[in-house]
Amino acid sequence: MTNMSKIWIVLPAYNEEEALPPLFESLNEVLSEEKKDFSIIVVNDGSTDNTAQVLADYGKKLPVIAVHNDGNKGLAETIRHGLLEAIERTADKDIIITMDADNTHPAGLVLRMVRVLKEGNDVVIASRYREGSYVKGLSLFRRFLSKGVSWLFQFFFPIHGVRDYTCGYRAYHAGMMKKVMKKYGDQFISERGFSCMVDILLRLRENDLVFAEVPMVLRYDQKPGASKMNVMQTIFDTFWLLIRRRFFERRIR
Repeated sequence: MTNMSKIWIVLPAYNEEEALPPLFESLNEVLSEEKKDFSIIVVNDGSTDNTAQVLADYGKKLPVIAVHNDGNKGLAETIRHGLLEAIERTADKDIIITMDADNTHPAGLVLRMVRVLKEGNDVVIASRYREGSYVKGLSLFRRFLSKGVSWLFQFFFPIHGVRDYTCGYRAYHAGMMKKVMKKYGDQFISERGFSCMVDILLRLRENDLVFAEVPMVLRYDQKPGASKMNVMQTIFDTFWLLIRRRFFERRIR
C-alpha cells in the first residue's frame, strides 16, 4: 500500500444525513473491491440535521474524516476548506477527487477517472456531454441552463478536451493541486456560490494543464431532498464571473 497512490475524496456536505450513508457504502464497496487505499474528507457546512452524527458513526467503521465549518459558509468556502484539508494530508503522487455529497454522482466512476488521470492527464472531469453520458431526474430547465453555460464558456474560455464546465465531480493530481493552490492563494476560488466550480476550472486553465473527460450517468433521481441551489443567483454569479474574467481580470502568472 505504501508504494501506491492514495485516493482522497472530498465531499462538501450541507444537510445530507440521508444521502451520505448510501454514498459511503458505495464508495467503500467500489474502492475496497479493487483494494484501493482511500480516505473520505467530508466538510460539514453547518448542517442543521443529523449530518454530524452520521459522520461520527461512519468515522468508526470507514476512513471518513469529518471537518466542520463554523456555521453555513456556502459551497465555495466549503470546497476550498476540503481541498486545503486534502493537500495538507496528501503526497504528491496521490489523487484528489471532488464530488457531490447528495448521492447523485456514481461512485463506480472513481476508478475510471483515476485510470484516465494516470494515462497522462492532469485533470479529469465527469461529463454530462460525452457519448455514453445520461442524466436522469433533472428538470429540462436545469439541463438547458447547464448546457448553455458550458456553450458560453467553451466559446469565451475554450479548454481542449472540456465540454462540462460546471460539474463538480473531478479528479486531480495532488502534487499539481498543491502547486496551483499555492500560486493563487486566496484568489484560487474567488466566487462565493455554486459558480465556484467554473471558477476553479478557469484557474486551472491558466496553467498549461492537460484535461480529459469521461461520460457520467448523473442520477438526480437518487437525491433524497430538494436542490440547495438558488438557480437565479447561480445564473447571475456565473455570468458575472464570465464577464469579469473575460474583460476585467488579468491572468495570475
